Amino acid sequence: MTTFELFFDLVYVFALTQVTAFMAHAHSGTGVLRGVLLLALLWWSWSAYAWLGNQARADLGMLRAGMGLAMAGVFVVALAVPEAWHDAPGGLNGPLVLAGAYLFVRCVHLVVYGLLARGGRELVRQVVVSWPPVLAGAGLLLAGAAIGGGVQTVLFTAAIALDWGVVYATSRRGGWRIHSAPYFAERYELFVIIALGESLTALGVGAAELPVSLSLLAAAALGVGAAMALWWLYFDVVTLVARRRLHQAGSEDRLALAAGAYGVGHFPVVAGIVLTALGVEGVVGHAGSGHGLGWFSAGALCGGAALYLGGLLLFGRLAVNVWGPFRLVALVVVAAWTPAAAALPPLAALAGVVVVLAVLAAVETWWFAELRHRVRA
Repeated sequence: MTTFELFFDLVYVFALTQVTAFMAHAHSGTGVLRGVLLLALLWWSWSAYAWLGNQARADLGMLRAGMGLAMAGVFVVALAVPEAWHDAPGGLNGPLVLAGAYLFVRCVHLVVYGLLARGGRELVRQVVVSWPPVLAGAGLLLAGAAIGGGVQTVLFTAAIALDWGVVYATSRRGGWRIHSAPYFAERYELFVIIALGESLTALGVGAAELPVSLSLLAAAALGVGAAMALWWLYFDVVTLVARRRLHQAGSEDRLALAAGAYGVGHFPVVAGIVLTALGVEGVVGHAGSGHGLGWFSAGALCGGAALYLGGLLLFGRLAVNVWGPFRLVALVVVAAWTPAAAALPPLAALAGVVVVLAVLAAVETWWFAELRHRVRA
């Protein structure tokens, strides 16, 4: 992996922060749904360039030029996020700018991929097959942006489903190539780190302009503990086994594993981290309050943690054909904690989630000690 790719990822750090702020400002279930749709657009565009970076060095030639253009496009998408559904007075139409910039990012990806694929018949065919769903999805995005409101939400959902569905179906046994399995796995692991970094940023945003107090310090400590537990559950064992599986797989099995476990299976992991961060931000912002956390922040906190655990279950099933019974139990427990979290003071609500995640991490550390040692050796 090159330093240019790390530089490329920085625009996504800003974009994730914008999406979290968008959901926090909306403070409603509809706002969260729309935020998840925006997150899906960002994830799919980033994933596309992770595949492209496996085709050639990202810091050389046309690939560097293409990714540079894509960075500008993603930054425009991130700037337009606050106006994704409601255009602000004056200036350009925010929803149309967002949809147009996203289309630009996706088209640059396919153009560069097509140029790099010259001489490889199967890869050229795969790029050609990918154009129709991208353009059709872009048409739905532009139409939704022009109409606005609930129709925009429906059309954005349809656009994502179309793009993801067709590309995924044609990629599992298609002409894409994963030249370096370790590189590919590392890119996706890095995006999880980016999402975790955004969760710490959200922690700081929630504490902004608040006086330093014991309750604020306790909330900050619990927030860092939650981020640490999320990191532990992803990186301690499952990524090691999945990376080895990807490396040992044949070309067709490697494609199916990459498209499923990484391309699609990682999205709920990332979305879960972002939603958990949204909940933690709400806790920190009201740490000294004697009132209950409330349903919005409790739903984001517990629902995000549950979605994260569900994403890990899906990733484990697709990557190594294993369901994690401990994680399934923890998912049920943390989801069931939501009503109590809504009624309890913010610190108690967050502490309950951190305890569940920490206990799960401790149990898995003990249970998989031998497997971890074998894989690392």
